[in-house]
Amino acid sequence: MTSRLKDVAARAGVSIRTVSNVVSGSANVAEETRARVQRVLDELGYRPNQAARNLRGGRTGLVGLTIPELHSPYFAELAGLVVEAAAQRSWTVVIDQTHGAPDAERRLLEGTGGRLVDGLIISPWSIGPEELTACAGGVPVVLLGERATHGLADHVAVDNALAAEEATAHLLAGGHRRIAAIGLQPHLSNGTAHHRLSGYRTALRKAGVTPDPALEKPVRALHRRDGAEAMTALLREDARPDAVFAFTDELALGALHVAGAAGLRVPEDLALVGFDGIEDARYANPALTTVVPDKRQIAERALQCLADRIHSPATGVPPLDIVVPHRLEVRASTGGTA
Repeated sequence: MTSRLKDVAARAGVSIRTVSNVVSGSANVAEETRARVQRVLDELGYRPNQAARNLRGGRTGLVGLTIPELHSPYFAELAGLVVEAAAQRSWTVVIDQTHGAPDAERRLLEGTGGRLVDGLIISPWSIGPEELTACAGGVPVVLLGERATHGLADHVAVDNALAAEEATAHLLAGGHRRIAAIGLQPHLSNGTAHHRLSGYRTALRKAGVTPDPALEKPVRALHRRDGAEAMTALLREDARPDAVFAFTDELALGALHVAGAAGLRVPEDLALVGFDGIEDARYANPALTTVVPDKRQIAERALQCLADRIHSPATGVPPLDIVVPHRLEVRASTGGTA
């Protein structure tokens, strides 16, 4: 049988209001009384009705997570971490995907105007920050991924340009000079790809290597098949690459498959670096060197931003631009031992 406030109050010898104050964390309770009530709460296994509390506060207890692709290993791992972090706040996460289509991004944002969710975390590929915040209808929004936010919304991301520069510098340090880049998406306003291309080019120029447009292969999507198609095109070049920086691990896995089928040894004939730190990269053959963003911190910092905006909407704190850590995990695809 579920314990009620009056059951706790009767056993602790206090009023129902006092028990309510302890449950809500109010400061208006003496420490000795608070400790006695808390012992009874624990003994009876009392759990507050979070839904009722949310409704009394004008909130639903739901937060939205809008990502481009549910089947993407990166976004699937990130979504799982968001759900875990949200559960610590007794929040439920509603997840949807857009495939990066502008109409889908607008539709999901405009749906927040009915207050179905208390806040929204979104990784947009198509529409800009002005339209994002306008469509959201006043609901707190946190943007993920690399894009200029112009101070309109909280933003959580890794430094994609720096991470790409470090990945390319790692290949250069291994003696490689014809380093290809796979992953530019000119048909999308995907800031992440542009920043990773910029970091790749920066590293080449710092090493005295002129970027070669023939080695920069665009893709339609960021999947294994697209990486395989780009690698196939690179192998048709008169001067083949001796290394590849792929903008996602999925692209790198597709490239790795084609390289193996072509009889190339990795890393002796072709070194490979990916980006995202997905679990599959660790179990590739050979294991894939990859840039690993701190996905857990992305999830936790994004939810903290939402919590601050939801619970203190009138503080006047300007939108935050949060950069989370990343690391380059060196594995066998570039000569590492992992």
